[in-house]
Amino acid sequence: MARKLRIEYEHALYHVINRGNYRADVFESEGAKEAFEKCLWEACGKCGWVVHGYVVMRNHYHLALETPKANLVAGMKWFQATFANRFNRFRAERGHVFQGRYQAIVVEDAAALGAVCHYIHLNPVRADVVGVEGLGEFRHGSFHWLQQPRKRPMGLDFTTALEAAGGLQDTPAGRRSYQAYLAWLAADSSAQKAMGFETMCRGWARGTKAFKKALVEDQKDARTIGRAIESETAEVRELAWEELMLRCLRKLRHAESDADDTPKSAPWKVAIATRMKQITTVSNPWLARRLRMGDPDGVSRYCSECRSGSRPEAAVLWARLSNVTA
Repeated sequence: MARKLRIEYEHALYHVINRGNYRADVFESEGAKEAFEKCLWEACGKCGWVVHGYVVMRNHYHLALETPKANLVAGMKWFQATFANRFNRFRAERGHVFQGRYQAIVVEDAAALGAVCHYIHLNPVRADVVGVEGLGEFRHGSFHWLQQPRKRPMGLDFTTALEAAGGLQDTPAGRRSYQAYLAWLAADSSAQKAMGFETMCRGWARGTKAFKKALVEDQKDARTIGRAIESETAEVRELAWEELMLRCLRKLRHAESDADDTPKSAPWKVAIATRMKQITTVSNPWLARRLRMGDPDGVSRYCSECRSGSRPEAAVLWARLSNVTA
């Protein structure tokens, strides 16, 4: 059976869901949850994503996600594959971590996404993991960060959730009111039903019939030439990587031809690779090939050492590239 074509467009809103393979407790340990969240914020940095709500449960996760660029597929491919690789490496295991392709339900507008956020924030309550009064103590979800605006991860935005709870603002009073709103919602099953909690994880799109019809019309040509579109998207993505690499080279006063005559772990190469991996989904094989860095696994190792400071010369050059953006 052919895979369904993912619906992507600028500033698309999604409810993204996936579960552990065979519903296994992938996120049973604190370390697994923390590693997942670390990958999520890295993906936001690479792809420009905005997370409006998220939760990590024992065997599944939910995201209320906005993609300013039409890059859900590329971003999710990097996100889930990177987490799976890290998870398997840590556990000394092999095989699939998730049950299959993630579910990405397209959401019509901010009001509909706000309801998704409420649903996500109350997930631990519905699962009897924590009472609504202790929801802020549930560490691995966006609600944990509500009352800590200065400590919030980059990429997390409560504006949509607060607005959908009665036009609340991201202020101390607004945040207290949102917590009270969730307490009311958790106790009112009829309000949950009216908001569509029972069907929140079903279907392919969430919104009016007109919205769904427009999506279908927009996707007709894409379904007909799906493979061509995927090929074209890959080509466009690689052209963007090449342009970014050239800008990094100019910033460090190097030419691409210099790669042939310098060691594979030269500080300037490592700095460029680290910056590109920081703000894009560029692959290790592409970097290894274009910058003559040897084995792709080596690229990953060099970049990790640069970020940790154990390659100080590369780290200094990496800092000089901080204003080079994708």
